[in-house]
Amino acid sequence: MKKPFLYKAFFLLPLLLVSASAFAQQATASNAGAPSFFYDKLFSTIVLVVAGIIILAAVAAMYRLLDAMIKVQQIQVYREKGLESFLEEVQKEKESWWTRLMRSWTKAVPVEREQDVLFDHDYDGIRELDNSLPPWWVALFYITIAFAVVYMSYYHFFGKGLGSQAEYEQEMQRAEEAVAAFRAQQADQVTEENVTALTNEADLAIGQTIFQANCVACHGAGGEGGVGPNLTDPYWINGGGIKNVFKTIVYGVPAKGMISWKEQLRSSEIQKVASFILTLEGTNPPNQKEPQGDLYEEVAPQAQPTPDSTAVEAGGSVGMK
Repeated sequence: MKKPFLYKAFFLLPLLLVSASAFAQQATASNAGAPSFFYDKLFSTIVLVVAGIIILAAVAAMYRLLDAMIKVQQIQVYREKGLESFLEEVQKEKESWWTRLMRSWTKAVPVEREQDVLFDHDYDGIRELDNSLPPWWVALFYITIAFAVVYMSYYHFFGKGLGSQAEYEQEMQRAEEAVAAFRAQQADQVTEENVTALTNEADLAIGQTIFQANCVACHGAGGEGGVGPNLTDPYWINGGGIKNVFKTIVYGVPAKGMISWKEQLRSSEIQKVASFILTLEGTNPPNQKEPQGDLYEEVAPQAQPTPDSTAVEAGGSVGMK
């Protein structure tokens, strides 16, 4: 009896091994400077392969069980139809190597000899076979015990493997390093910490174009306000000044309906439009919306005090002229 489904299932094993190998190579290439992380990935790959083998073995066992159930039905049909001679010929057929292998791995009793291992007790027509545990099941049972010992020793007793908390911290550190590297490669990278107000006409003209394309629907063509607040008065809901305006555009104010523009605009473009918005103050366009928020006044940075040139140190004391 051919078993095309089972053969196809085992054809998946090489594909699984190839994918696991590629996964391990990727982990090696991307984590050359992190041996502990690489070994954790390699360990995970081995677990993946073992799990795949177990799944395929379970599929094979289920297929074997289904095949045996079909044979039981066939034998019962043959006997009911009086085809005893044909049944004997079928049973005398030479067993394939696969059948012999599966029998050695399952210790399954042939269907024609099930009467020898059948218990006498009967439960509502259900009778039990005195079959021994399949060798493949016993082998997997001992493998799981060995795996548990290795796993507990590797992660908990010797501390060689990374726990979930340590893996999370490493992932976050790598993510922060990747973000920092990306930002370092951006020639026009501007953040809320280093943003400054632009004053040249070319940058402000670009900011005006961006404003007209994206902001007039809520703030009006002249910044007089509409759905959004008035941008021409000195009152600000989320703070005025270039840093606060830049931050508001970048992150938005979802509670007030202001979306985040960091995915649609580059940081340099946000700087230009924020600088243009600051130039709208005092323009007094028609139909202005009433002021909202708090009065914002730019605080000039305090100058560092210069040392008094007349101060003279003498005998360990400071004197003023």
